[in-house]
Amino acid sequence: MTPTESDPTIDRLSAALGDLPRRGPPPVEQWNPPYCGPIDMRIAADGTWFHDGAPIRRPALVKLFASILRREPDGRVVLVTPVESVGITVEDAAFVAVEMAVEGEGEGRRIALRTNVDDLVAVDADHALRFEQDEAGGLRPYVHVRRGLWALVTRALTYDLVALAEERDGWLGLAAGGAFHRIAPLSEA
Repeated sequence: MTPTESDPTIDRLSAALGDLPRRGPPPVEQWNPPYCGPIDMRIAADGTWFHDGAPIRRPALVKLFASILRREPDGRVVLVTPVESVGITVEDAAFVAVEMAVEGEGEGRRIALRTNVDDLVAVDADHALRFEQDEAGGLRPYVHVRRGLWALVTRALTYDLVALAEERDGWLGLAAGGAFHRIAPLSEA
């Protein structure tokens, strides 16, 4: 796909968002403000944002905070502005993938995911899927969103992803965006 072409799978999810204005995320990777320490802000494992122990109920505020998230080289997750950087707690993943669109099959398959903060991500080599086992042996898939930040894929979408799985070179996985995303070795699948 050339830079001037749009991805029809992303377009389909984008249409579901209606007339919401579209802007790219701020260039937080270009900002190098001083670190001012941690604040009492937390993203729970279910994607709920908390400040001072109370859930943040305004979706627009959550989306604003999400747009200035950055993972630092030391693994810390921070909210960053041109003048300061503050640490927050992330229990699992910064985002949750809540909606999926799939087009095509095999090598030509395109998968797009929408997060709980309306980021649209086309699964490919730069926005890979990764699969981990939880303590109970269950499958926990994640998709890379941006800046080292990942989205946990909901249980319902996990079933949809696994339904697309195929065997290849000793692995169970799925093709999307020109890459093969490994789920598990066949000996463990």
